[in-house]
Amino acid sequence: MTTYDIAVIGGGIVGAAVARALGGTSRSVVLLEARADVGDGTSKANTAILHTGFDASPGTLESRLVARGYALLGAYAAETGIPIERTGALLVAWTTEQHESLPSLKAKAESNGYTHCRIVSADEVYRQVPDLGPGALGGLTVPDESIICTWTTNLALATDAVNRGVTLLRDRRVTGVRVGTSSTVLATTSGDVSARWVVNAAGLGADVLDGWFGHDRFTVTPRRGELLVFDKLARPLVPVIVLPVPSKVGKGVLVSPTIYGNVMLGPTAEDLHDRTATGTSEAGFEFLREKGAGLMPRLLDEEVTAAYAGLRAAIDRGDYLIDVDEGQRYVLVGGIRSTGLTAGMAIAEHLSSLLGLPPREDLPSPPRMPNLGEAGVRPYQDGAAIAADPEYGRIVCFCERVTRGEIRDAFASVIPPVDLDGLRRRTRVMNGRCQGFYCGAQVAELVARGASR
Repeated sequence: MTTYDIAVIGGGIVGAAVARALGGTSRSVVLLEARADVGDGTSKANTAILHTGFDASPGTLESRLVARGYALLGAYAAETGIPIERTGALLVAWTTEQHESLPSLKAKAESNGYTHCRIVSADEVYRQVPDLGPGALGGLTVPDESIICTWTTNLALATDAVNRGVTLLRDRRVTGVRVGTSSTVLATTSGDVSARWVVNAAGLGADVLDGWFGHDRFTVTPRRGELLVFDKLARPLVPVIVLPVPSKVGKGVLVSPTIYGNVMLGPTAEDLHDRTATGTSEAGFEFLREKGAGLMPRLLDEEVTAAYAGLRAAIDRGDYLIDVDEGQRYVLVGGIRSTGLTAGMAIAEHLSSLLGLPPREDLPSPPRMPNLGEAGVRPYQDGAAIAADPEYGRIVCFCERVTRGEIRDAFASVIPPVDLDGLRRRTRVMNGRCQGFYCGAQVAELVARGASR
């Protein structure tokens, strides 16, 4: 049995970012993902916002790493082609209490090093977003908040990790640990894996894994967030991210454009016991429609094309929990919550620093990812690409304008999909308003052909 220098458990955005960073050192690294694909857990279902960190708690590790992660991921997206739209955000006050809190929120942003917020009047709020519901008293602008493709972010980081020499093992759920004098054996659903160091980036399962190393310091509470996705015809209603004044439970229900041209309403925030409860609910839909009727009544006249739910790994403390246990050669990365999308690369950088592992010099160039965003040129729009390869002009999914060339490329990539869900995240196929009614049979045939390679 091969003994790796470092095993990273969890192939979400944080785990993939950590594996990428550690794979860029002289150490041998294995990335263990419990599911059939990277990014198939918490990381695939969130609000997909690249946060400035303006509303983080000043002085916390989270505040510092979100601000640093915003810069790192922004630069990395430009290198790799991860879609980003710099839409900006508008935090809207609907009550007197919320309106009176705007100066303190602006001061908090400045304490976090973000100085671009501006308090605006109700007239300015409606000038920026004319279709908001009545009753807004004022707002706070956050011009650098952005929307991003979380699927491509996760896949880019994992692809980069593999290109740097990291061994990716999918369908490898860790079921137990045996800590030895020089290495730890991780029992998995597909055999044992040995490593000298272990990094716990297991998200919803981080507290369970932490307990196997003898610790009892936090509890993960799965917090379900349900969201409604509206048709692309609704996009002109929402030119910026519309944020509520945050509460102790979370950032609240927002209305946001998506990188794919849709509009999103949500999320809910429901604490559960079941760590697999990613199904949507009637109560969640009713709650979102009620909130949406106040936020933007016209939005509810538009068609809902999809609904989904994600589970955030909330913990019983107000900051990230990142700790190095040198005695057991064990690292915990816990309680990252929804800001992990933005902070992932900074968390990885921080961890590399804690372990004293500088990058090696012979690193490969970052991968160039296919564009899934509406703000950029898609293959079906690229005349030169179609002339060079007609498969980019043969559309399979007409709702999302996905071509046979893109599907072929996905199965030929460094980390190919193994099922339809993985292909959706790599190409947008069957994610449109018909949800695969017209293209489903052809896509299923292409999946079967591609997965059998």
